Amino acid sequence: MYSALTISLAPISYGPVQFRVSEALTLLPFFMAEAVPGLFIGCVFSNFFGGFGLPDMVFGGLATLIAAILTRKSPNIYLAALWPVVSNMIIIGIMLHVLIDAPLIATCIYVGLGEAGACYIVGVPLMKILERKNIICRN
Repeated sequence: MYSALTISLAPISYGPVQFRVSEALTLLPFFMAEAVPGLFIGCVFSNFFGGFGLPDMVFGGLATLIAAILTRKSPNIYLAALWPVVSNMIIIGIMLHVLIDAPLIATCIYVGLGEAGACYIVGVPLMKILERKNIICRN
């Protein structure tokens, strides 16, 4: 699902200014441990199509894996949503700075804002709806 959303919304999913709707799914590890490897694999696969090749597959995958592990260990959904924001803001911000010479601070901020939107505006409400409808539950 992560890959399908990322690739189908490619114009807004990649680059220094991005809003990756699929990042809302990075909150799934809070509810289920099996989402950790699924998100990692989905991110690596999605980044194959993003234009930055192997560096994006490696560093994007790493950012997602770190975020997923920390999200899994979080005490509540709001702190869980913070880890994808911080991880991607730093790792992807630095990667884009190195690869395309994008301004470091501005790029980190843009990536962080896009990630915060995906996690807090889309992800938290989505997870609360899924939880309320008993589609997911914390295990």
